Amino acid sequence: MERRIIEPRPGWQQTVEEQGLIYPLTRYPDDSLRPYWDESAYYAFSLEEVEALEDVVEELHRMCLAAADHIVTANRFADLGITDPRVAHAVAEAWRRRAELPSVYGRFDLRYDGTGPAKLLEYNADTPTSLVEAASPQWFWMEERFPGADQWNSLHERLVAAWKKQAALLPPGSPLYFAYSSDDELGEDLMTVAYLQETAEQAGLDTAWISMEEIGWDRLSGRFVDQQLRFIRSCFKLYPWEWLTTDRFADHVLDTLDNGGGTGTTLWIEPAWKMLLSNKALLAILWELYPGHPNLLPAYLDGPRELATTTGYVAKPLLGREGAGVTIHAPDTTGTAPVLREEACCYQELAPLPAFDGNRVVLGAWVVEDESAGLGIRESAGLVTDEYARFLPHVIL
Repeated sequence: MERRIIEPRPGWQQTVEEQGLIYPLTRYPDDSLRPYWDESAYYAFSLEEVEALEDVVEELHRMCLAAADHIVTANRFADLGITDPRVAHAVAEAWRRRAELPSVYGRFDLRYDGTGPAKLLEYNADTPTSLVEAASPQWFWMEERFPGADQWNSLHERLVAAWKKQAALLPPGSPLYFAYSSDDELGEDLMTVAYLQETAEQAGLDTAWISMEEIGWDRLSGRFVDQQLRFIRSCFKLYPWEWLTTDRFADHVLDTLDNGGGTGTTLWIEPAWKMLLSNKALLAILWELYPGHPNLLPAYLDGPRELATTTGYVAKPLLGREGAGVTIHAPDTTGTAPVLREEACCYQELAPLPAFDGNRVVLGAWVVEDESAGLGIRESAGLVTDEYARFLPHVIL
């Protein structure tokens, strides 16, 4: 794994916008605009390195599924902050009937520096973004800059294949809706959903487009409807389950949930069991089930334990996104007891992101269904990968 400097292509911004990345720039607090898509450098990997990382990703995914099964069978929903019995029941039922429910994709965030084993930082298997840039613009960048090279990137074909395979699980006779929140000013959610809709259409599915704010509730029929009052039988939503089960329509969501077997009226994708994999408590449960695993970092729910005085730790809210609420704590050798956060957190060993030319790097490794499917790399100035991170392409040389 090497970071290499390269001259950006002339007109790169227009090029990537035409390829679906309509947010190539990031606005900073000083009102300046700086590249989010950053092709002034790239990362080079060997084929052997990528093949080893693919194996790690698929093993981590299997471990996460085993942890999800443990949470359900041991009734550990409270550890995830899921205290509403109806929500817990819905998640458990979705897990038990997962073979009947479409499930498409997820993204692992990994710490990796090209030398030691990759370490799991977190898993977003419900509403992961940075998909468009990983699937499309970086592939075309490689074809233009390194013709004949390869890339860890089979996202597009795997997504199309996944929709084809899972089409039989969708309710017949109605379109699959694709929904995003119009509150997203950047446009990332919109373009992620638009890209996923494109892959579904290429798989031959009948689709429709809607924002979450446009979904209505028909009191007479007791169903969710679109703006033309058509029933919404199935919907892919880039809208977290923790919002879907707590906003003002939460009761209707739970009352009409199709959790397999066609017993409800609306089937949501990703399914409710993905709540088990997008919660930071998963990290602590994984460490409990697989202590000492080379691809895991020690993590706990009741406090940092020995991490407070040895390695230091990172406190992560169970449902935080893009680094929100994450705090970093260096080791304290004074013997002072650590002050725990008031909100429920996962306390994970501090493993600083590796620095390449002064840039802190995190690997976003994609899974489609149960298989490794691609890589996206983000760089940040600090130890927390936040909304100011930059996306850099990669190539296998």
